[in-house]
Amino acid sequence: MAACFAVRTEVFVVEQSVPASIEYDAYDADAVHVLAVGPDGAPLGTGRLLYGDAALGKTGDPAVGSLGRLAVTAAARGLGVGAALVRAIEEQALRLGLSAVDLGAQTHALGFYERLGYAAHGPEFQDAGIAHRAMRRTLAGS
Repeated sequence: MAACFAVRTEVFVVEQSVPASIEYDAYDADAVHVLAVGPDGAPLGTGRLLYGDAALGKTGDPAVGSLGRLAVTAAARGLGVGAALVRAIEEQALRLGLSAVDLGAQTHALGFYERLGYAAHGPEFQDAGIAHRAMRRTLAGS
């Protein structure tokens, strides 16, 4: 968890000026966390999956998980780390019996998620002062 939090601090708190007071929440304790590490063991990226009751407030459907806090260090961007993290989270969602994954994408990252099969829906909204859009992907095999 320390490595996941270190990446989130670097990307969200330092780079994007998200207040630490809202970056870390009670959902962290029960979420599924994924971590990408380099050959030297250094953390490259992280993300989390909320499911069950924890995701219900975000997705409105107990069969849909919520992907969030996806962060890749500046040094690792463009290496496929983000896509690998998304796929790892989707694999965990399938193992948990979920049929789809929702997320709130920063608008600059819409194309990234669209290439991974996510479709935007609904209006743009602000989260931590950053423009986002809701997105969903139905999982194959669910």
